[in-house]
Amino acid sequence: MKKIILTSSLFLAVLVTSHPAKAQVSISVNIGSQPAWGPTGYDHVDYYYIPAVDAYYYVPSSQYIYLVNNKWIWSSALPSRYSGFDLYGAYKVVMNSPKPYLQHQSHITKYSRYKTYTAKQPVIRDSRDVKYTKARSNEGHNQPQQQRGPQQPEKSRSTPARGDQHQAPSSQKNNKPGKDDKNGHGGH
Repeated sequence: MKKIILTSSLFLAVLVTSHPAKAQVSISVNIGSQPAWGPTGYDHVDYYYIPAVDAYYYVPSSQYIYLVNNKWIWSSALPSRYSGFDLYGAYKVVMNSPKPYLQHQSHITKYSRYKTYTAKQPVIRDSRDVKYTKARSNEGHNQPQQQRGPQQPEKSRSTPARGDQHQAPSSQKNNKPGKDDKNGHGGH
């Protein structure tokens, strides 16, 4: 009897441990939603901060966010004074934290040196990486359009904060995006 119980226990132990563990990994990728003028190297982007025009761009709704009379305006286009602005040539900072525009003063201070930055960031439109195929095919979709009026962002957001990210403006061989640490120092 003891042999049967021992054999059964051993069989059960082998049976239970032989099944591979099924871990659930959730990765949010929105490469196809990113605008063609967005910098390469990011599988997920919530917002871009564009220091040259002091505005944000919210990728999920394809809207610009900027201040007018101390109020945040959500629009499908930049203000008319920027109608000829070259988004492809402008420096963009990737921000994957909820409502980064609420930290606006900090971003002005931190990224003001990029306001007139002239070195070109590699952009999705010019990348031949197949992962950007959909974003390149939607090139006209994310261009500034006639303003439709202010709109509000989604009320609930399920994307966890991942910190601000940007590409280092140096001539380093490693052109991978860096993460800012909690003290506000870039990963250059």
